[in-house]
Amino acid sequence: MIATVGSPVPDFELPAHGNRVVRLSALRGYIVVLYFYPKDDTPGCTIEAQEFRDHLAELRAERCTVIGVSRDSLSSHERFVEKFDINFPLISDPDGELCQMFDVIKTKMMYGRETRGIERSSFLIDRDGVLRQEWRKVKAEGHAEQVLFAVQSLNKHPAAPATPQAPAADIPS
Repeated sequence: MIATVGSPVPDFELPAHGNRVVRLSALRGYIVVLYFYPKDDTPGCTIEAQEFRDHLAELRAERCTVIGVSRDSLSSHERFVEKFDINFPLISDPDGELCQMFDVIKTKMMYGRETRGIERSSFLIDRDGVLRQEWRKVKAEGHAEQVLFAVQSLNKHPAAPATPQAPAADIPS
């Protein structure tokens, strides 16, 4: 099943660096920024991670958590976290299970050759687990700030519930 804007995101549970496990259902009550990036310790991915790191206090003030996802191993994540002082979980998705759910594996051109890999993308999940916004083909620089504004906007103007409400006439008095 592919996650779609306006619908609940299916629960998932995957390993993260620091001997952690991330389970979406455990994050209910928090806004979740789930961002997918191609590879640890590469220029664009490093910029993006550092910008999320630098905005994390502001995001947490909005009751928001940030989670990075790539197909890199946990040991690669550990080195990346240590080298750049990343202060949020990085999920390892080597089989592409979560990547498939969010449809981020794409054919890309690298050095004149076609290859399949993660297209830099981010997803904003509300406190009820509903996907509210997505960014595809993200440019790393400045993206964390765009996400912060979207989180602040979601807090100021919460989206309508994902499930339809009963008409007023059907509400018992």
